[in-house]
Amino acid sequence: MMSTDGNTAYGKKTFKRSKSHFADRVTADGRDGWPVEAGRYRLVVSRACPWASRAVVSRRLLGLEDALSLAVADPVQDDRSWRFTLDPGGRDPVLGIRYLSAAYDAREKGYPGGVSVPALVDVPSGKLVTNDYQRITLDFATEWTALHRPGAPDLYPKPLRGEIDEVMEGVYRDVNNGVYRAGFATDQGEYEGACRDVFRRLGLLSQRLADRRYLVGDTITEADIRLFTTLVRFDAVYHGHFKCNQWKLTEDPVLWAYARDLYQTPGFGDTVDFDHIKRHYYQVHTGINPTGIVPLGPDLPGWLAPHHREELGGRPFGDGTPPGPVPAAERVPAAGRP
Repeated sequence: MMSTDGNTAYGKKTFKRSKSHFADRVTADGRDGWPVEAGRYRLVVSRACPWASRAVVSRRLLGLEDALSLAVADPVQDDRSWRFTLDPGGRDPVLGIRYLSAAYDAREKGYPGGVSVPALVDVPSGKLVTNDYQRITLDFATEWTALHRPGAPDLYPKPLRGEIDEVMEGVYRDVNNGVYRAGFATDQGEYEGACRDVFRRLGLLSQRLADRRYLVGDTITEADIRLFTTLVRFDAVYHGHFKCNQWKLTEDPVLWAYARDLYQTPGFGDTVDFDHIKRHYYQVHTGINPTGIVPLGPDLPGWLAPHHREELGGRPFGDGTPPGPVPAAERVPAAGRP
């Protein structure tokens, strides 16, 4: 029997996102002891988690599927956190473990922090390499270039990095993390402050995107990936479950069209599993949803409606090309798609 008793703490103490404890980097020169190498590492994710979903989108856009295998955890955690109950026998077929915590233990026995995704695991040793969600995708874009597919886009172009970093910092503070600060707030003032930050920033982003297709430059960058993974969850979970309900994404014409544009771009929507997203938030966060009831809505076909953002110009992949079809083993089941 699954237990989620440990999740009742959500909403009962002030929320503070922990820094990644394991911050080693997998780099081209292997300076941290982890060189980029095809087939050596396994990316462990949950399709429910926005931070992990960044890595799934980046991996697909850059064409790293053959070089970096993917493990998808059950969206509903128990007290031992992320588990591989979606796989035959309840074990990851490559790592041979039932819980991601086993890779953490192999790296540091008795590690006192939480078990988070995304996580890069060294397959030969079974050890966790890094859970640095802020750095993993930047390294995919800059350190893994030898393994990129032909035509892979430049998701972190050097001339634009200063602007990208500035945009991402505001998005992280007020939107990516802001929805959590609102959802897990323990008093009215804390909630209202966080919620106002969320919608103030969304308003600024809507203004920014009114006459430009992408956040920075005229192509998709890391900044767009980071905003998308929150926007795609907004009406499904953050609006109701996290009480970020001043307005819905669908009620802002600019952000709704922008989100649909990205969703319909290969590498974005084909990685999204709405079933996993809703079941994780509503069933795991028992501190703020004690019944565990998962709502039926919102209706999803609108994600496929025309967005007309192409009229603003821009080239999604720059001088590159779209990624190919999703590998059969990684396709999102019909239950998770519009």
